[in-house]
Amino acid sequence: MSSPDGISCTSPGGIWLAVAPLAAEAMAHRLADFEALVRSAREAKARAHAPYSQFHVGSAVLAGGQTFIGCNVENASYGATLCAERNAIASAVAAGYRRLDVVAVSTSAPVAASIDQRSPCGVCRQVISEFADEGTLVLLDAGDGEDGRIRGEILAFDSLLPWRFRLG
Repeated sequence: MSSPDGISCTSPGGIWLAVAPLAAEAMAHRLADFEALVRSAREAKARAHAPYSQFHVGSAVLAGGQTFIGCNVENASYGATLCAERNAIASAVAAGYRRLDVVAVSTSAPVAASIDQRSPCGVCRQVISEFADEGTLVLLDAGDGEDGRIRGEILAFDSLLPWRFRLG
């Protein structure tokens, strides 16, 4: 797994790299929830409609204790394509939520792919920022290890979009 330096967090179901400024100790009690969220993102990824790029993406967001999923839905007119993250966020918003606790992303990038091949696009980062706060986390699925455990990174959202655009 090629990713930034961080602190390793392990559990029976996963091996995570908590990327600065996160502390591994603060994440330890949430790892099982993170793994369930990544599994939901993977299930959504399996339903993606990506006939043009063949790049399948699934996302699961945790908002108010509830999980909302989305997958990418491509269109022959690329501008009409819907990203997985925005689909999941739209579902959460439609259910009345306006704050995201965690955003999980799973892509069809190879297991050894670098973090920049598995993270949300710029438009999705800006949409996430509309509903993120200083506590919002992003999970990037890096696939399963040889031991069958989920691997990935845990990032503070602000590390993905440190100077987000805001009105007012």
